[in-house]
Amino acid sequence: MEPKSDDGSSNIRVRLLYNDGRIEDNTISGPTSFSRTCFNGLNALSGVGILSVPYALASGGWLSLIFLFIIAISTYYTSLLIQRCMDIDPTIRNYPDIGERAFGTMGRMLVSTTMNVELYMVVTGFLILEGDNLQNLFGDHIQLQIFGLDGKQCFVIIISLIILPTVWLNNMSILSYISATGVLASIVLLASILWAALFDGIGFQTSQTHFINWKGMPTAISLYAFCYCAHPVFPTLYTSMINPKKFSKVMFVCFLLCTISYASMAIVGYLMFGPSVLSQITLNLPTNKISSKVAIYTTLVNPIAKYSLMIKPLENSIENQLPIHYKARVCSLLIRTALVISTVIVALAIPFFGYLMSLVGAFLSVTASIVLPCLCFLKFSGIYQRLGFEQVFIVGIVIMGIAIMLVGTYTSVLQIISHL
Repeated sequence: MEPKSDDGSSNIRVRLLYNDGRIEDNTISGPTSFSRTCFNGLNALSGVGILSVPYALASGGWLSLIFLFIIAISTYYTSLLIQRCMDIDPTIRNYPDIGERAFGTMGRMLVSTTMNVELYMVVTGFLILEGDNLQNLFGDHIQLQIFGLDGKQCFVIIISLIILPTVWLNNMSILSYISATGVLASIVLLASILWAALFDGIGFQTSQTHFINWKGMPTAISLYAFCYCAHPVFPTLYTSMINPKKFSKVMFVCFLLCTISYASMAIVGYLMFGPSVLSQITLNLPTNKISSKVAIYTTLVNPIAKYSLMIKPLENSIENQLPIHYKARVCSLLIRTALVISTVIVALAIPFFGYLMSLVGAFLSVTASIVLPCLCFLKFSGIYQRLGFEQVFIVGIVIMGIAIMLVGTYTSVLQIISHL
């Protein structure tokens, strides 16, 4: 999570539910069954993070898989804390509401800012991902050079021009259906890569793998955290259910299946390419094989559709702050265009997908998915006033999250600076 959302009804609306609490909540059109909520939750958890888990495993070594499971368990538990907050106050409709109930206006601002910045960085990562994979796919056949920019940078600009009209749209129902294929995309991607290993001659390189690499452990843990950053959508999934009491079972199914998917991709990718696996495993694949093309094209389609849906809450947040006489259609188009241009500039300035997603995972995903749910529940429930096992356990998770945040952010920033 990268983090996504939908309306939890018959119309899937990915990411539109990430808002600051002032956006009209018109995406929920009716109750959702258990199976449909599971599908929606899987889409929320299944994202581009699956491309980087082999690189994460290569960075930290086999022992780092333990942290994948620790983070999976911790984020599953914090999703249940979100549910318990909503059980206490049934008027809560979204994640910023929880922050406001716990810590007032500052709590809402903190939660909203964390979500919006995370969304901004993720869509920037989308542009980097598109540029990397298009350069890998067509770089040998199409030589681009515009205003001194290299081929990869030109592809980033071309993709942004393709995306721009979708950002101008107000009705994005078609794109929301396309972007809700996160589960299918993960399955196709994993199957394609496994096929490439077994039948396209890549094979496995067990002798080149490492048991542990302490130097790369912060990067590994940060990227694992990035895979579980869907918590801001969970309140909407909860309120959309026919029977919210089954929400914990939905979360169990979603986290279990996604963790199996992430662990499988990490193990297969690391065995295939060893320490040489890149930040996106698709960049290691031979482009002359059908299985590789299927994997790469699957990787390319989803981000194009998801970009506009994911940046929509940030657009609305900015537009809602404007005076009424500035809320004309022209102003809206200018704001949206400026946001796209700014993400292009960041993508061109920091073209390091792995390091950028590691930074997002360490600083933003850990904050939104681990630290904030725990702090909000402690304050919201009043459990912080009495000493008990659960209080100690929650505080332990907070301390772990803060440690990951500090070490992972520091490491990611150093890596980005060293490669600029």
